[in-house]
Amino acid sequence: MPADAANAVAEPIETDAVIVGAGPVGLFQVFELGLLDIEAHVIDALAYPGGQCIELYPDKPIYDIPAVPMCTGKELTDRLLRQIEPFGAAFHFGEEVTRLRREADGRFRVETSKGTRLHARTVFVAGGVGAFQPRTLNVAGLDKHEGTQLFYRVRDPAQFAGKDLVIAGGGDSALDWTLDFVQPGPHRARSVILVHRREGLRAAPASAAKMRELCEAGAMQFVVGQITGFEERDGRLAALKVSGGDGVTRVVTLDVLLVFFGLSPRLGPIAAWGLGLDRRQIVVDTERFETSVPGIFAVGDINTYPGKKKLILSGFHEAALAAFGAARYVFPDRRVLLQYTTTSPKLHKVLGVETPAFD
Repeated sequence: MPADAANAVAEPIETDAVIVGAGPVGLFQVFELGLLDIEAHVIDALAYPGGQCIELYPDKPIYDIPAVPMCTGKELTDRLLRQIEPFGAAFHFGEEVTRLRREADGRFRVETSKGTRLHARTVFVAGGVGAFQPRTLNVAGLDKHEGTQLFYRVRDPAQFAGKDLVIAGGGDSALDWTLDFVQPGPHRARSVILVHRREGLRAAPASAAKMRELCEAGAMQFVVGQITGFEERDGRLAALKVSGGDGVTRVVTLDVLLVFFGLSPRLGPIAAWGLGLDRRQIVVDTERFETSVPGIFAVGDINTYPGKKKLILSGFHEAALAAFGAARYVFPDRRVLLQYTTTSPKLHKVLGVETPAFD
């Protein structure tokens, strides 16, 4: 019997919590739940953990993780995976939650696109911006080069080293990768041309200033205009036609086109769960980060509340409070006390570390 069919007829998996999303905040949610003896299963539509950090910028530096001066998205993911090892969370990768409903006993029935069924006392939505797709470049016929010469994500920057690159976009991702490929290093391209529809950029001012400095030094070019066509040679993409506001169309030769027009997020099936929404984000309180449906929590970039800041750091804080909020559903008759990992023998045992002796 195929594995998917076997899943479909198997008894539902019983668990305390289902976490939808295996990005950094979803992974840290496992840790905070584990400290409270709450078992978790994690579901993610991607085939691997890490969420946006791995999907969009695995090699880009992150500087605002407490006590970690700098790490890449991949390094952060690897460290979080090591941190949650003691709690034995089960992962369901390459699966999307297709159905969620509350059962008569108050638990939630969760079903996935691969037929996995779970019964959980609580649900945590940690889906970042939701199921996201890059906004594509609308030039007829260009899509046939996607994956060979046209890319909307950089998974392995080394494959573009020594190439003639055209980078389209004016946001942080476009500028960050432009600077990475221009400056000396293992990913340095032979040439880089940045194309944006207007002179003004949406990126961080420091990045924009650095880009213009590199242009003045002759290290790269910045072309204002829109890509309206392309030329091929022997079936390969050979040049782009860039139409400027001055009415002039320029022909730009290249090996590879990288497009960073941002993401088009969608909540997907989550939109049908009956949760309170505001501009496609899930409304939560700031005491437990609980949604309008009791027992369902939302943490990370997918939620919204007054003063919300979309930072990984904020998501970690939300995960801690959400875990305590969930404990009252998982252990309704138990008083859940705050324990410190520094001093608690119980937590030391769970984490597999020795309790230090204090003088």
